[in-house]
Amino acid sequence: MTHTPPSPAPAADAGPAALAGLTSAQVAERVAAGRVNVQPKDTSRSFGTILRSHVLTLFNLVIALCATVIVVLGRWFDLLFSLAAVANVVIGVVQENSARRALDRIALLHQDGVLVVRDGARREVRIEEVVLDDVVVLRRGDQVPVDGAVLTSEGLDVDESLLTGESDPVPKAPGDAVLSGSAVVAGTALVRATAVGADSHAAKLAVQARRFTRAHSELRAALEKVARWLTIALVPIVAVILHGQVTAAGGWSRVLGSEDQPALEAALVATVAAVTAMIPQGLALMTTISFALAALKLARRAVLIQEQPAVEILARVDTVCLDKTGTLTEGGIVFHGAHAPVGAPALPHDDDAAVALDPGARAVLAWFGADPDANPTAAALREPFPAAPASSPTGVVPFSSVRRWSAVTFGPDADAAHPGMAGTWLLGAPEALADAAHLGPERTAALTEACTAPADRGLRTVLLCRASDAPAGETLPAGREPVAVLTFAEDVRPDAAQTLGYFREQGVAVKVISGDSPRTVAAVARAVGMEVPGDAVDGRTLPADPAELADVLESHEVFGRVAPEQKQAMVAALQSRGHVVAMTGDGVNDALALKTADLGIAMGNAAPATKAVSRMVLLDGRFDRLPDVLREGRQVIANMERLAHIYLTKTSYALLFGLVFSLLAWPFPLLPRQASTADFLMIGAPTFFLALLPNPRRYVPGFLRRALLFAVPAGVTIVAAMLAVSWYARHLSSKPVDTAQLQTASLITLTLLGLWVLTCISRPLRPLMCGVVAGMYALLAAAVLVPASRWYHQMELPAPDLLAASLAIALGGCVVVEAVHRIHHARVTVPGRRAAEG
Repeated sequence: MTHTPPSPAPAADAGPAALAGLTSAQVAERVAAGRVNVQPKDTSRSFGTILRSHVLTLFNLVIALCATVIVVLGRWFDLLFSLAAVANVVIGVVQENSARRALDRIALLHQDGVLVVRDGARREVRIEEVVLDDVVVLRRGDQVPVDGAVLTSEGLDVDESLLTGESDPVPKAPGDAVLSGSAVVAGTALVRATAVGADSHAAKLAVQARRFTRAHSELRAALEKVARWLTIALVPIVAVILHGQVTAAGGWSRVLGSEDQPALEAALVATVAAVTAMIPQGLALMTTISFALAALKLARRAVLIQEQPAVEILARVDTVCLDKTGTLTEGGIVFHGAHAPVGAPALPHDDDAAVALDPGARAVLAWFGADPDANPTAAALREPFPAAPASSPTGVVPFSSVRRWSAVTFGPDADAAHPGMAGTWLLGAPEALADAAHLGPERTAALTEACTAPADRGLRTVLLCRASDAPAGETLPAGREPVAVLTFAEDVRPDAAQTLGYFREQGVAVKVISGDSPRTVAAVARAVGMEVPGDAVDGRTLPADPAELADVLESHEVFGRVAPEQKQAMVAALQSRGHVVAMTGDGVNDALALKTADLGIAMGNAAPATKAVSRMVLLDGRFDRLPDVLREGRQVIANMERLAHIYLTKTSYALLFGLVFSLLAWPFPLLPRQASTADFLMIGAPTFFLALLPNPRRYVPGFLRRALLFAVPAGVTIVAAMLAVSWYARHLSSKPVDTAQLQTASLITLTLLGLWVLTCISRPLRPLMCGVVAGMYALLAAAVLVPASRWYHQMELPAPDLLAASLAIALGGCVVVEAVHRIHHARVTVPGRRAAEG
């Protein structure tokens, strides 16, 4: 649901009684009724809800039950499997609670004092003490604290850009509506509060912004899908494994008999080992660690990741929506040049055009730029005209967006320092200052054309005129003579064109969405290298139907006059067509669109609320940071796909392993501590290094399917090898094999096959991974040969023939895994990459 700004209020009663404000009794009555300007602070999730969502899962329940069994049996060394689950819960709760606190801190209104009129006198109160129907005094620089209707206005101009995206100040007359969260840039006014607290526009935006939404992560979604599959199968699987292990231990009658507790313990430990091996806890933990490391690396480049999946999401983004102001531009305007008006001697048009003006005109422009109350256009004159005159004016008419001009008059003594400075000078919109009566129709038309033509290139024009008489109040003096046409340009970010070019090269579509005029937006888009035929699409002509809106977005790239609620609808329309959308912005008007997008990116100077709802903040405001984030995201998701091959291979063989051994009524050939060591050697330690390797491969959708197409055949191969080792030990060994020897042989076979899976998915092998794999082989040898390790693992060296058989079986299994890898690469991996690269 979106909230549109209220329509202008009817003309307010500005009689003496209304201007005197509320009485103390009326204020007390409204406070008692709760009609105060207290902002709602609720969010959609409490800490308890977050904790329960991470702790109370079926997987955690299974892990907790298994851990309880191990603790009751007193086998503390077999508890290592639970560490990953604990780490997942801790990291998940801390991360999500941090996001909750950030949402709680959203405040669209600053907590400054507010000047109100009560009992006929002005007094300052806290923002939360303002009540409905209070008369609020607004002055230049104030933030509007409530929604209200203007009672009186003395040149009131309001900047609503943070709410609407429109960069030009909006004049307000009596009867007009003002919105909480906007800012006063000129004039003064008295405003009657019409909506306070939760009913105000700012509060409604804040409530939507605070609503918790979880970032969509394909990695997380894939893990959750695997979790759902295992959840459905887990109860019958556990039952089958427990029954099989009890049968292997001598049957239920023997196990439940008090005379043979070791048999019960062996059955329970074997069941725990089989069940915990099936759950891919390590993949979830490595995903979290990879996100965290990527966030730390990007933080060194002034990129703040507020939700860790953000780096992965950017790797999947195929459409980037950009707000013009604050993203493609710096949010201000800069002086472009001075041009001779029609009928006047030509001024040279180059970067030093200002020097062609006479000394008096240059001094006057320096005065306009140095004026503390200068509007943004006049303030842009400070840099090209830095030498402000010391002469004081004899008269000043400040700028007003209603009359669209300002004036200054200097006496004759000003000529002593700056010849030609004396007289009245006017600076404003050409259509407001062009004097048709004095210049004549033809010259006026030509002057108007000369001033409007630069607008086609996205330039803003201002006319500098001179008159012999001073203005009479706010009435323009007659006989105004144009001196120069000044042009101003949006301050385009120097990094914007290069960054957009990079996105185009990577096949990422770019949509520019702005609240400014279509002509201005189109000009800025061209300045950053986009091809825009004609003007941008006018947002006021966009269809409301989501499907029709999506059609327009598919065929156009640049949009102007887009309302805040339209930005949110445009993002949703793109998502409805299967696009993964990133949205950048800096104003409150962008907040809901940023929140709706798959990835919201706030600029460093963005409004606090905008930063709070964004998943990524460019702290230094540099747009060219995004390619680094894209590369980091691609590294994370590409490496995590590699890791998924290993972890899902483990889940596949563990699931089949437990079922097959239990159906055969064979004891599970590994203790939990032995299985944990095998996991560490072939998965835990190596995948940590693998996750850090550079990997620029472009994102290819559907990694879970690709991972399973490798993992299932590889898992079947490992199970077959483990069965072959147990079969050899039972039927072909030259002498009886005890349980400890079989467990050692099984650990060797499993780890060797797992390390070969690692080498397959790590290709092309880099020196780092070659060293890591060699180190794991050395650690495997140490685990088997070092007496202290054998004591901890409860293993014995296998007989020579069993050792040779386990090595031969492992070698044969590696050959099969290699064949699986080559077929998978040729038929799945390569075609997928080609499709992604177009």
